[in-house]
Amino acid sequence: MHTFLFHYALIRAFPSACSTLCEAYAPTSAKMSHEREPRHRPGGSSASVRAPRGACNKEKRLECPVCEKQFALRSQLETHLRTHTGGKPFECAVCKQKFTVSGSLRRHLRVHTGENPFECPVCKTKFNRNENLEVHLRTHTGEKPFECTVCRQRFTQSGSLRTHLRTHTGEKPFECTVCRQRFTQSGSLRTHLRIHTGEKPFECSVCKMKFTVSGSLRTHLRTHTGEKPFECTVCKKKFNESGDLRKHLRIHTGEKPFECTVCRQKFSDSGNFRRHLRTHTGEKPFECTVCKKKFNERSNLKKHLRIHTGEKPYECV
Repeated sequence: MHTFLFHYALIRAFPSACSTLCEAYAPTSAKMSHEREPRHRPGGSSASVRAPRGACNKEKRLECPVCEKQFALRSQLETHLRTHTGGKPFECAVCKQKFTVSGSLRRHLRVHTGENPFECPVCKTKFNRNENLEVHLRTHTGEKPFECTVCRQRFTQSGSLRTHLRTHTGEKPFECTVCRQRFTQSGSLRTHLRIHTGEKPFECSVCKMKFTVSGSLRTHLRTHTGEKPFECTVCKKKFNESGDLRKHLRIHTGEKPFECTVCRQKFSDSGNFRRHLRTHTGEKPFECTVCKKKFNERSNLKKHLRIHTGEKPYECV
């Protein structure tokens, strides 16, 4: 009965498909009754309608009356037709989200149940979708099946390749609705939006300090754990941030990548470079909140503030 009702819904959406669908869907008795309706009589609304060529050929393949795609099984055609009708008969009992196929609903339900039935045979990590497991397995095999046609760089995921291609095309499809800044990745836009909303969803479980991005929280946690995972291969000194290690390595290499366009002086550290530029521009971005005096370095402002606070941090021993 469900299938027959589904047939009626389809012919309401696509009247010209009636003669095709009658053969594929209706039970014999119901079909005979249905065919007595005006649309099947001479002069009826669909009396002269014929099935699209090849709708049910000798191999009994069923053809979609809308796009002519063919299917071997009635259930496959029924599922496909929902792409045209927009039908989503499978509803999640928890959040009411609807789906076109039962398999999508089953996968979605794992979001609520926490079920992860697909296990990695190497590291035992579990996943709620087989596709996610397949992608994960490439971290063990090293397989990178997706290749950039421009620079030949390879990727484990098709999504990573799509994102990478934007570095060649310059495409930035994700736009901030507040300031109109554009981004190559949706994740970058989500992170950026927190500047406007003030949202800081990542909280330190030790001191309750909050952060806008997960990476900042991970770095911060090392101040509590003392972990320093980044080691200099030359002198074995360790750092809690990869950026600090990169800066340190310049001591060994002598690299000074930041050059002043005014006097051509070079610097190994971007912070020192920015401070130097202020000697040319005269910029003084650090302002005293008490007397409004301005300084070109934060350290000079901190010293100045002691005039107002009376603080004397250095004691003679």
